[in-house]
Amino acid sequence: MPTSATPSDPLTTVVVVTWRGADHITACLDGLAAQDRPHRTLVVDNASDDGTATLLARHPSRPEVLRLPRNTGYAGGVAAALAHVETPLVAWLNDDAVPRPGWLSALEDTLLADPALGAVGSLMRYAGGEVQSLGVCLTADGHGADLTEPRRPFGFCGGAVLLRTDALRAVGGVPADFFCYYEDTDTAWRLRLAGYDVAVAADAVVVHRHGASTRPGSARFHRWNERNRLLTLLRCAPPVVAARELARFAALTAVLPLRRARRSEEVPKAANFRVPLRCRVLADVALRLPSTLRQRAEVRRRSVLGRGDVWRRWAGQ
Repeated sequence: MPTSATPSDPLTTVVVVTWRGADHITACLDGLAAQDRPHRTLVVDNASDDGTATLLARHPSRPEVLRLPRNTGYAGGVAAALAHVETPLVAWLNDDAVPRPGWLSALEDTLLADPALGAVGSLMRYAGGEVQSLGVCLTADGHGADLTEPRRPFGFCGGAVLLRTDALRAVGGVPADFFCYYEDTDTAWRLRLAGYDVAVAADAVVVHRHGASTRPGSARFHRWNERNRLLTLLRCAPPVVAARELARFAALTAVLPLRRARRSEEVPKAANFRVPLRCRVLADVALRLPSTLRQRAEVRRRSVLGRGDVWRRWAGQ
């Protein structure tokens, strides 16, 4: 793999997925235009109807645009873009994230310095300066959780990350049917099963307007989040872990009405504790179970490490 690039031969394609991003995508593209490394910018427009297309056409950086006929979510947009990536490296960048100067060079330098790395994440900050993510850890029950203190990460936040294109393709690409959430944890998990390492470059900084396209805490957010966590476990985790967490989710769903009726325990008010939403998650998982089990077999075929080895090394650490 080359370690330098010319303007005519960039190392990285930066994929920006947008949906109704007219009020924030210009800042993202301005930040990319200020980078000191040559790159290709590919914007995936998920059928925006708010004037985003006009802004993209008028932006002085002249990004390439892949306009999709419907909204496929973040995961679907990144998956669609992968077929159009010809560079050895590919970055994912949220349309509401603004990379600071030197962001791309820090990512490229870190990734190219270590052949064992399959992906390098960024330091993501909220607009007020607080740390949003320094990578992702794997909790003891199989959640992907953002790290806010420096430590070795299990995975990366997909809002700003650089990956080796061939490694991403080799582990099966991006789970397009996730729509959004957990496509990053699932991808990092498959990279680790395939023997790749994951790191974070703390000097690769982006400022993130979190939740500009999807509202954290909303019913949709919780539905996608809970469903995709279970699907990730079914695809990547040891069988005992996947079965245990699916059973726990179903059992809690069954007892929630009793807890509320008895009022013996405080039931959180968050949307993911609403029984109809949890039933819909279980129905979604059940409908996808045959294809997910086929995907699980494919993940196993592409792996060089055992699921148990990865779980024991990272879960709860």
